[in-house]
Amino acid sequence: MAVCEISGKGKMYGHNVSFSQRKTRKVFKPNVQKKTLIIDGQKVRVNVATSTLRTLKKKGLIKK
Repeated sequence: MAVCEISGKGKMYGHNVSFSQRKTRKVFKPNVQKKTLIIDGQKVRVNVATSTLRTLKKKGLIKK
């Protein structure tokens, strides 16, 4: 399943709402991608949400 290994983001549930206000179930999945990060001097391959990558870049924890 698509879960971010750093932030713990996973799928959420909600409704599709049509014009007639009919509600059907929907699953919202995070945009999770496999990335190779350098953690404690070692290359580690992790599943990371793209929003988490943006936060790590903003804080200066990863370069690129």
